[in-house]
Amino acid sequence: MPLGLITGASKGLGRAVARELAAQGWDLVVDARSADALTAALAGSPGAAAITTIAGDVTDPQHRQALARAVGDRPLDLLVNNASRLGPSPQPTLATYDLDEFRRVYDTNVVAPLALVQLLLPALRAAPAAAIVNVTSDASVEAYDGWGGYGSSKAALDQLSAILATEQRDLRVYAFDPGDMRTDMHQAAFPGEDISDRREPETVVPALVALIERRPPSGRVRAADVLAPVGAC
Repeated sequence: MPLGLITGASKGLGRAVARELAAQGWDLVVDARSADALTAALAGSPGAAAITTIAGDVTDPQHRQALARAVGDRPLDLLVNNASRLGPSPQPTLATYDLDEFRRVYDTNVVAPLALVQLLLPALRAAPAAAIVNVTSDASVEAYDGWGGYGSSKAALDQLSAILATEQRDLRVYAFDPGDMRTDMHQAAFPGEDISDRREPETVVPALVALIERRPPSGRVRAADVLAPVGAC
């Protein structure tokens, strides 16, 4: 059985990916801040030989160590750094952004993914075709008012992913942009607005699964491009 580790698996894209990989027979280690939400999200997941749930915050070194212990001596085929922090809602301008909160956004969105990679590199290298998927956003490349904290942190994650790929050429490293989705985080970014026109996270999962299966060269990848018809612009 292949083994994957997915952070932020209690809701949104993380939950959808975990349930799909479980259905395909993957063993999984998953986390989220709420133990109850994590258990409820993956209740009844079919197919996997084992799903290990570990509640905690990815910015906590002890929690990251617990995730690494759950992987143990097994090769790790996939690491999905999906856990993210939006920052304040409504989104403030950079001129008024609380710097302590700004640091927390970076700690979750940039520092924690790198810390997990560092811990899990031996297990990733032990797998025959391991991949790291760092979930990014179009806010990393577009200048949206009020998205200076989250967007700049995801831009940093993009660059981190690109450099990691050049340093770890035996691995595949993807900055995966799922596009706008109907998630709690996206709703928090637009308080009081109707976001029902956004895609459900489950509709993005086939693109991520295809990326893992095809293993194209490392890089920044948009979900819309992975499943685009051949020859489409």
